[in-house]
Amino acid sequence: MRKYAFVLVLLMLMGCGEDAATPKPRAFLSLNYPEAKYEPTNLNCPYNFEINTLSEIKASRNNIPCWIDLEYNELNGTIFVTYQPINNNLDSLLADAQKLPLQHTIKADAIEGDVYTNEVQDVYGMFYEVSGDAASQAQFYLTDSVNHFVTASAYFRTKPNYDSIIPAADYLKKDMKHMIETFRWKD
Repeated sequence: MRKYAFVLVLLMLMGCGEDAATPKPRAFLSLNYPEAKYEPTNLNCPYNFEINTLSEIKASRNNIPCWIDLEYNELNGTIFVTYQPINNNLDSLLADAQKLPLQHTIKADAIEGDVYTNEVQDVYGMFYEVSGDAASQAQFYLTDSVNHFVTASAYFRTKPNYDSIIPAADYLKKDMKHMIETFRWKD
């Protein structure tokens, strides 16, 4: 019996060494996407802008003229672009466009809006960045304040989990900012 007690005590002492398991350090998903290369669109619409060659232009599922989807298959995301002519309804178009980001406040940690003004090209609007588990991470609207109104929103074909989609969301935000900077009205 003493022999077993001695072995048991010895095993317990050996188990108390400094080789105890340590937790793994925190890690974040590392996704690398190709460097963006842009080319001009040639849309049969009253507007044009440059898009990332990683995206593919598709007609909107709604089949409305000048509504397009920029599909990013590698990122599992889409930028939805809509166009509406202004017919004495600028106030309601602006109100709708400004309400859209606010629909994400339930899941969003923060929503930041940046005013965009390009007087030379007659392009004015807002760019919204949404952080948190919201359905859309970025949105914008652009107008010439007289004839044209465009909105765009980025969505992913996955359940919103901000920590997982940060790299892809940042990539699309950068592309959307480039779209705004290169945006031109045709008339």
